[in-house]
Amino acid sequence: MTSDQPLWEVFVRPRRGLSHTHAGSLHAPDADMALRHARDLYTRRQEGVSIWVVPATEITASSPDEKDSFFDPAADKIYRHPTFYELPEGVAHL
Repeated sequence: MTSDQPLWEVFVRPRRGLSHTHAGSLHAPDADMALRHARDLYTRRQEGVSIWVVPATEITASSPDEKDSFFDPAADKIYRHPTFYELPEGVAHL
């Protein structure tokens, strides 16, 4: 089945303090209707405190096939990895 309506990606935050996670996709004519459909489809048991809907055409993603070259520049920035810091005595973890 094909739809003439735009595809929306739905992100739900289950509780305060947690991040939004991708819940799924749906077709809707506009953002307001996408929010209503997302609420009905993905939070039927009141398991969400916030919903984001994003037009699928507005999402830009990296390709898994290019992961080595895309993420490789981060490996040479050792200051991003706190492996060379010493923990003060009495501190088990930070």
